[in-house]
Amino acid sequence: MAKTHDIVIPTKDKLFNLDPLLSLTPGNIITWIILGVGFILTIIRFTVGIGSVTNLDDYQPWGLWIGFDLLCGVCLAAGGYFTTVGVYVMGMKQFHSAVRPAVTTAFLGYAFVVVALLYDLGHPLRLPYMFFFPGTTSVLFEVGLCVATYLTVLFVEFSIAPMEWLSQKFPWILRIRKWVIRITILLTIFGVTLSTLHQSSLGSLYLIAPEKLHPLWYSPFMPMFFFVSSMAAGASMVIFEGLFAHKGVHQYMDSTHLKEADGVVLGFSRAASFILFAYFMLKVIDVLVQANTHWLDTGYGAWWMLEMFGFVLLPALLYAIGARTGNVTLCRYTSVLTVAGIVLNRFNVSMIAYNWNLPSDLRYFPSFWEIWISIFVVTMIVTVYRFIVYHMPVLYEHPDFKGEEH
Repeated sequence: MAKTHDIVIPTKDKLFNLDPLLSLTPGNIITWIILGVGFILTIIRFTVGIGSVTNLDDYQPWGLWIGFDLLCGVCLAAGGYFTTVGVYVMGMKQFHSAVRPAVTTAFLGYAFVVVALLYDLGHPLRLPYMFFFPGTTSVLFEVGLCVATYLTVLFVEFSIAPMEWLSQKFPWILRIRKWVIRITILLTIFGVTLSTLHQSSLGSLYLIAPEKLHPLWYSPFMPMFFFVSSMAAGASMVIFEGLFAHKGVHQYMDSTHLKEADGVVLGFSRAASFILFAYFMLKVIDVLVQANTHWLDTGYGAWWMLEMFGFVLLPALLYAIGARTGNVTLCRYTSVLTVAGIVLNRFNVSMIAYNWNLPSDLRYFPSFWEIWISIFVVTMIVTVYRFIVYHMPVLYEHPDFKGEEH
């Protein structure tokens, strides 16, 4: 590895150096244990059947893999459209250093959402059927089509980094890179349109179950709630990712990214604060309009208030305080609280408040193997992300192309 511009850049003969991933560190050992067990469970799931590793049944056909891998995965990958719109459409060039990390995280998030869906489908090989037998009146078809199309858009946006990385051995690839850069704004507009559609449509999926979902979470405005919360998730994930990048891979960040990092955190914190305040008010108004206040003195009411006050209003206030005082550390740790709140909300909608009126012995709880497979999918994302950051110009601008995308 050659050291240039204060960062580690792979040389031509070490483009695929795997030493950082294979070295015997405690983190790598845990990673490979998770991946090894997950691989065995994958074989069992696809040879024996879905019932061998899940507690899903006719009462709860969608469980952890939908609630976490799909609903949370798509929402937490919203940093891609949120950042690119801010930089390329709204002209906030001061946040340009956040674009590649955000797009990389979004691309991996969506890619592994598709991988996770293969585990949840009874007949995973039928996943492409929606393109050949489209159910145009189905919300699920719209979600699938938009996710597949947006994943393609993200791949094209993300491809700039691997093309710069591979250009040392394949110089001809730079001609494709130039064309991708020229259509960046077009890709951004197309991407945010698709995101608006499927982020909201994920909420629409649960509109068909008014008797199954608790009234405090069920609302005809669920599509709007899902979309607004995805914006807060997008801003928070950019900050959240930066928190771990600074701790674990700061040696792969150039001076520009390090210098602009605090500005990105404070700017995105202001945005997240406004969005969370708006989301909180919309949810409160919804409870009042639907006359659901009598549910607030129940156990589910206490749980709803914990979600709203502990994971929406509190991080909104903390973001506002951190952004106003310039407390970057507070903003970064608030992003952890916000991401946890997004996960809690999606769990509430898909599992905890779903089938709330069933007897306890019929309620769904994920099996240990379901949980392990979800951890396995997240570990794969982190491992691939590490490989990308170690090798490709994601947290730094390649010296040969510096400033071309601004």
